[in-house]
Amino acid sequence: MLLDFILRQNTPNADQNFLDVRGRRIPLAMVRNHQARRYLLRLRHDGSARLTIPRSGSVIEGRRFAERNTEWLARQLEKLPTHPAKAKQWLIGAEILFRGELVKLEMGMNSEAGEVQFGGEIVRVPDIGGDLRPWVVKHLWKLAATEFPPRVYEFAAAHQLTVGRFTVRNQRSRWGSCSRRGTISLNWRLIQTPPFVRDYIFLHELMHLRQMNHSERFWREVESVCPGYLAAEKWVKQHSSLLK
Repeated sequence: MLLDFILRQNTPNADQNFLDVRGRRIPLAMVRNHQARRYLLRLRHDGSARLTIPRSGSVIEGRRFAERNTEWLARQLEKLPTHPAKAKQWLIGAEILFRGELVKLEMGMNSEAGEVQFGGEIVRVPDIGGDLRPWVVKHLWKLAATEFPPRVYEFAAAHQLTVGRFTVRNQRSRWGSCSRRGTISLNWRLIQTPPFVRDYIFLHELMHLRQMNHSERFWREVESVCPGYLAAEKWVKQHSSLLK
């Protein structure tokens, strides 16, 4: 968020951080990524654009890149639903995935204090009658940040691998990633998956420390440490909507 703000302030016409696409003005967010090798332009589900600026790039050149690709954005905009569905609210009685199981959001023992419970977890919310998603997600993210690192480092030690850094993030298009510097980033939503899927993603990213690609050699490494990975891959593909 802070980096987005800084980039906006350094953009020419900072108060007009938009792109003109066939007469339509769409918001443009610029984000610098030191691992990126080139400028990347993406259309988000809400109709805004996101520009990734590589380490050696500049905001000015990034904007020029985006302006050169407005026709591509126009074609992508045409593919968006006319009325995109809003994220479904998580209300009392709603079912959500937690550790691979559907659990119901229920009032806690102390509902007057705003307690909500699910799958043995208790969350305090300011309005028990409203959308519980923001507070439940915050709780799930905290669980992920607490539980994932020990498991990842356990796997790393077992396979004689060194993790440079570890983060739990809110990635919207992937379950995890591994940088060339050895940084493992995992999606908090993995706390919603079954343990065998979660462990597979952990091992998948760790194997990128041996093969920074998806070659046949990489998949052999994956199979050697996670023989049942195909079942996990199938689950991941079937539940890709969790990332939206």
